[in-house]
Amino acid sequence: MKIIRILAKNIRDGIKSVIRNFSLSASSISCIGVTLILLSITMIISYNVENFTKLVKKDFTVVVFINNVATETDIENMKAEINKLSNIDSIKHETKIKIAEDMSETSDVFKSIVNNWKEGENPLQDTLLIKIKKLELINETAESIKKIKNVSAVKYGEGMVDEVLSVFDIVEKVLIGGVILLTIVTFFLIKNTIKITIFSRKDEIDIMRLVGASNFSIKQPFIIEGLFLGFLGALIPIILTIYGYTYLFETFNGQLFSPFVRLVKPEPFIYIVALITLAMGMFVGTWASASTVRKYLKIWKV
Repeated sequence: MKIIRILAKNIRDGIKSVIRNFSLSASSISCIGVTLILLSITMIISYNVENFTKLVKKDFTVVVFINNVATETDIENMKAEINKLSNIDSIKHETKIKIAEDMSETSDVFKSIVNNWKEGENPLQDTLLIKIKKLELINETAESIKKIKNVSAVKYGEGMVDEVLSVFDIVEKVLIGGVILLTIVTFFLIKNTIKITIFSRKDEIDIMRLVGASNFSIKQPFIIEGLFLGFLGALIPIILTIYGYTYLFETFNGQLFSPFVRLVKPEPFIYIVALITLAMGMFVGTWASASTVRKYLKIWKV
């Protein structure tokens, strides 16, 4: 019970200290808020780019053109051979009749051309639309498919795939590096801001030492104060993150620039970012206060 009473008293003292030293507290809260907003934005961008990369890889299609002499049995045998490859996710067969119908719906020009074809004059080829598991292995997979009987050609954007993968890889590394770097910067900015707050109250610490207070008794209110500052500093970034991203998603109907660039749905993603932001603010506030007071106590002791 005594420990609980002491803890409750220190919590009250920590909160009172934030209110009593409002100007310094406001400075710390503002610094925490600004840095955590930047961190939240970077995390949101990073995750959306990563998600976009996954969608591109998932939707990438290898088009296999089938010889016109191939029978239905031949096509089934082709599908069975292709399915034996380890990198195949799914196969969809499209007949040349279906392809012609789809072409005619895209424009009046194609419609006119297709309508002028007589029975048996369709020059198109049946195709197999193949989804693969790993885009990085597409070249090897395409080469294996080409060797299968009745395969006329295999198209998958040769050359472009390597460039796309290279760009995605660079973007992902830059964003991951940005999140890590911004996390470190946020950590030290908040620490230095709270350090100024603590050192501005060194007289208070000196008095507590002179009256015989233990190091733990001195540090605990400051640790709670740092925790409280981190909590308050994270509130505005959390609110802006949740409502700002939700508004962005709804305004642009879940996409940017085109349906091809889709945004991650707000729930539960945005709440995860909010929790990370809150945890970061409270952890850094607590750690910065504890380390600063501990350092000052060592200096005082010497």
